[in-house]
Amino acid sequence: MALIDVVKCEVNDKEFVYKFPSDDLKIGTQLVVYPGQTAFFVKGGKLCDEFTAGTYTIKTENIPILNKLINLPFGGNSPFKADVWFVNQINKLDMKWGTPQAIQLEDPKYGIIVPVRAFGQYGIKISNPKVFMETLIGNMTSFNAEKINEYFKGRIIAQLSNLITEKMVCEKISILEINAHLMMMSDYCQTQLVQNFSKYGIELVDFTFMSINVPQDDPSLKKLKDAIDKAAQIKIVGKDVYQMDRSFDVMEKAASNEGTMGGVANMGMGLGMGISAGNQMGSMLSQNMNTTIAPPPLPQTSVYYIVVDGQQQGPFDQNAITSYINTGQINSETLVWKQGMPSWTHISTLMEFAQLFQNNCPPPIPPTI
Repeated sequence: MALIDVVKCEVNDKEFVYKFPSDDLKIGTQLVVYPGQTAFFVKGGKLCDEFTAGTYTIKTENIPILNKLINLPFGGNSPFKADVWFVNQINKLDMKWGTPQAIQLEDPKYGIIVPVRAFGQYGIKISNPKVFMETLIGNMTSFNAEKINEYFKGRIIAQLSNLITEKMVCEKISILEINAHLMMMSDYCQTQLVQNFSKYGIELVDFTFMSINVPQDDPSLKKLKDAIDKAAQIKIVGKDVYQMDRSFDVMEKAASNEGTMGGVANMGMGLGMGISAGNQMGSMLSQNMNTTIAPPPLPQTSVYYIVVDGQQQGPFDQNAITSYINTGQINSETLVWKQGMPSWTHISTLMEFAQLFQNNCPPPIPPTI
C-alpha cells in the first residue's frame, strides 16, 4: 500500500465537490489547494481541519482536530488514514431555469387572466463550504452543477409564481409591458430568493429574467390587445367621442335588423339614441369652440314624452315632435305629456300641435258665371 506524497484536486468548473481517491496519508504529505478551493480532512464522518488556497506540508501542528482523533506520534513520517475533500468555490453563472407550465396570472391593468411563461438563468458560488458539506453532500463523492439545479429549480419556480404576481400588481405593470421591466423584476426576485440558497452555504450571485411572455396563439392575448386598443382610442379621441361612435354603431345595427323589431319600436330607439348622440355632440362642440364672444343662452323650450307601443319614449323637443307628426310616425291619438300637465293626453289636444292634425285641403273652386 503506497503512501500518498501529494494531495490535490484538478477538476472542471461543473464539479463543486471532489473526494481525493486515496486515504493513505502520512505526516509530511504535501497538500495543494488551488485558488477558489477549500480542502477538508474528514475522519469517521466528521469534518476536521480546513485549508484554504495554498500549499501545505502536513504536520501534527496544522491538523489539530484530526490529530485528536487519531493521536499521531510526534515527528517522523507516521502513516494515517483520513479522507480529503475539496470544495470548488468559483462562480457558476450559467445555471438555467424556466417554467415547465404556464403560470395563470391576472393582468393588473386590464383584469384579464393570461398564461405567462418565463425563463432565464442564475449564478451561484459556495460561500460557506462547511455548511454546504454538512447540509447537502453527506457521503456523496461528487456533486456537480446539474445536481444543484435539480435541487433548487422546483423551489425557484414555485416561489416565482408569487413574486411575479406581487411585483406586477404593486407596480401596476401589464404583461405586455413586462419586458421593459425585466431588470427590475430580476433584482426584486434575486433579493427574495437569496434565503433559499444561503441556508445551504450557497450564495445566489445573480438572477436574471431573459423573457416573461404570453404564447402568441393564446386567445387571452387577443382579448388583452383588444382592451389596450380600446383604451388607446379613448385616450386619443376622448371618452365622449368614443361613446358617441359606439352609439352610432348600435344605431346602424338596429337599422339593419328591422325584421326582429317593429318599425315604431325602431323609431323610438332611434329617436332616443339620436338625441343622446346629438346632445353629446352639442356638448363637445360647446366645450371645444374657441370664440372670443360668448353667445346669449338659448331660450328654454318644452320637452315632451310620448307613448309608443305602450312604452314611454323621450324626452323630445318641439321640432322633433313636429317632424314625427309630419312623417306620420305620430298620430292624433298618441299620448303625450310635458311638465306642468296633470296627466297624459292626446297630442292633438295640445295647442302647439293641434293645427298639424287639421285638414289642409284647398278651398272649393268658385262657380263659373
